[in-house]
Amino acid sequence: MDENSTILDGAKRIIREEAQSINKLSEFLDENFPMVVKKILETKGRLIITGIGKSALIATKIVATMNSTGTPALFMHAAEAIHGDLGMIQKDDIVMCISKSGNTPEIKVLIPLLKRGGNKLIAMVSERTSYLAEHADYVLYAHVDHEADINNLAPTNSTTAQLVMGDTLAMCLLEQRKFSPQDFAKYHPGGALGKRMYMRVDDIFIEENAPKVSANQSISEVIIEISSKRLGATAVVDANNQLIGIITDGDLRRMLEKNTNISEAKASDIMTKNPKTISRHELAIKAFEKMEKNSITQLVVTDGDTYLGMIHLHDLLKEGIV
Repeated sequence: MDENSTILDGAKRIIREEAQSINKLSEFLDENFPMVVKKILETKGRLIITGIGKSALIATKIVATMNSTGTPALFMHAAEAIHGDLGMIQKDDIVMCISKSGNTPEIKVLIPLLKRGGNKLIAMVSERTSYLAEHADYVLYAHVDHEADINNLAPTNSTTAQLVMGDTLAMCLLEQRKFSPQDFAKYHPGGALGKRMYMRVDDIFIEENAPKVSANQSISEVIIEISSKRLGATAVVDANNQLIGIITDGDLRRMLEKNTNISEAKASDIMTKNPKTISRHELAIKAFEKMEKNSITQLVVTDGDTYLGMIHLHDLLKEGIV
């Protein structure tokens, strides 16, 4: 067997072993899990998650997931806790300690201090007979038989199991809270999903750059208006700024193909009546969906029947909506 085959075989073995460790987790779930979910939902405080070593790194990820899905959480490093960080724990908080063995020196020092404060303690641990598990109020059993490395030393299967158990807990809390996409967007306003959920047409289109002509204006004036505003179209409005039509650069091309006498034609001769519109109050993603459905690149923005401006596909792309 050549070197490449050996490496590939090793990689496949490791992935299979980690997958097997995750698959076994469902077998370890017991009454403790729903009790933990309900306790976290009931608490008026926060979920404080702590750990040491690689488990601490997993804890920080779980904290991030909790915070982004509606469960207020804080990370506390187990080693730093006894040097002042215990002060972050308030009386209504719940503490979850993550540890594979549940017997590390830092954990053994920390647990009595946590119990003294009267806070409920959740253990996420691989050993049920460990010091941590025996002193916890609830145990999330994230057991693995061995690690994925050939020496059975490097945290691999164990940290993957912890991560999946943390994700499972966070998602069950999310479901119980009926956490909606709108809620998710509230905590992710800078991301694409957040923008889709909260950004409205009014936030994007520029009212001062609204191209418009009257029905009796010349084609030359129409061309100048379209070119100067660079939106590929202009609205046609009446004296009260009520929308009566639209002229796109496509309309201009079709007019030339018909050999229309430009010097005599007016805006009303080539405009399209009843153009596609969108309210300034609609979500910006709705503007994109409407453009996509009608195979167009701009929409007329209105407030009732009053013309306000235009929103272009490029505006949506620029904002990261699509």
